Amino acid sequence: MANAWMVRAERKGRLYDVFKERGVVAIGWHEIGSLDDLRSREVIAAKVKQQWPETSPQGVAMAAGQIHRFRTEMKKGDTVVTYDPGRRVYLVGRIVGDYERDPSVDEEDPNVRRVAWEDEVSRDLLSLTSRNSLGAISTLFLLSDDVVADLRRAMNSHQPAPTPGIADDAQAEDDVFKNIQSKAIEFTKDRVSALDWSDMQELVAGLLRAMGYKTRVSPAGPDRGKDIVASPDGFGFEAPRIVVEVKHRQGAMGAQAIRSFLGGRHPQDKGLYVSTGGFSKDAHYEAERASIPLSLMTIDELVEAVIENYDRLDVETQQLLPLKRIYWPA
Repeated sequence: MANAWMVRAERKGRLYDVFKERGVVAIGWHEIGSLDDLRSREVIAAKVKQQWPETSPQGVAMAAGQIHRFRTEMKKGDTVVTYDPGRRVYLVGRIVGDYERDPSVDEEDPNVRRVAWEDEVSRDLLSLTSRNSLGAISTLFLLSDDVVADLRRAMNSHQPAPTPGIADDAQAEDDVFKNIQSKAIEFTKDRVSALDWSDMQELVAGLLRAMGYKTRVSPAGPDRGKDIVASPDGFGFEAPRIVVEVKHRQGAMGAQAIRSFLGGRHPQDKGLYVSTGGFSKDAHYEAERASIPLSLMTIDELVEAVIENYDRLDVETQQLLPLKRIYWPA
């Protein structure tokens, strides 16, 4: 059974006209050379890791997956689509050639498949569901049968898709937004998880400063149950005096860890215990019955608080976790 693929024409559709005029689609990763002898994901992944040793395991797997699909999984007869964001049109065709390396197409994207292009389709003629699916940001990805059917319907009829009800349309847009929002949070959690312990401590201290407190961060070594002290004056004399423990490790913190933290606290202290590995049920019970106000913060709650206060973080803290603002239609 034939598959259908989206192959991006680089950022802002830089190669769209080249794809159309030369009858090709192409991808990059030119630094690893010819893909002729790279016949498995594992071999490709090793090559990617060798060329870019600083790439994360997730990044290596993503690159290897896309290269392997282009090199091996794409077949003659498969449908292929690319996009010109300037004109808002999709170009639809069929793969007619095996993988080849042709730097004359583009020096940065020399890995090529020959294509017989059929026609262009305006994005405005497609259903909202198809537009959402085609909007994925990967360089190369599979398209569903429904999206291909909608593309060919629009290509043949030159008529827009039947308009759904306003409520359905709004719900579909909201679903897309929530999906993007969820992915953004998970990717941010990945970045936070990759921080080392000292940077994690600085991130939490920076968050507290963004919320209006001054902080004192304990140096590496025994901290007597406190990594950070936050207060309005920075010395811990003015209330509230917030004592913070940061645990950056896999595995949930248990009741004993909470009891140990509470053991050295003063009656007027407030406690914040941050654990990127979460907390056990017994730990939550200990926090609820604590003699001082104590909040337990997981990585989900930490990331949520960082995003909410990101514009108020100082430059040093933002550099620990660089984020970009994304605008969405209201």
